Amino acid sequence: MKTAVRKIAMERMEILIENAISNAKTNPKLSQRQALLARRISSRYKIRMPYHLRMVFCKKCKSFIAPGINSRIRLGRVSIKSIRISCNLCGHTYRKIIPQ
Repeated sequence: MKTAVRKIAMERMEILIENAISNAKTNPKLSQRQALLARRISSRYKIRMPYHLRMVFCKKCKSFIAPGINSRIRLGRVSIKSIRISCNLCGHTYRKIIPQ
């Protein structure tokens, strides 16, 4: 019973995040709401979001950031290859190191 509920919750989180990304340009308020619902489902059913879903949330202000719409993505130019993601809402920049 518990695993079935968690599976349904995971599917709903994925659907909500996909819809939030697709609606980010046309309707930003709706996309923020959908992302907030996905976060609430995650905390309500005690499910850790997979990395590809967590990546669309700012690590500082916890708001939904759509890649390229309300965030800036840059490639690092140092010896360690990385991706820099900057939130346009709070200005926080965080890095994801690319494995060699």
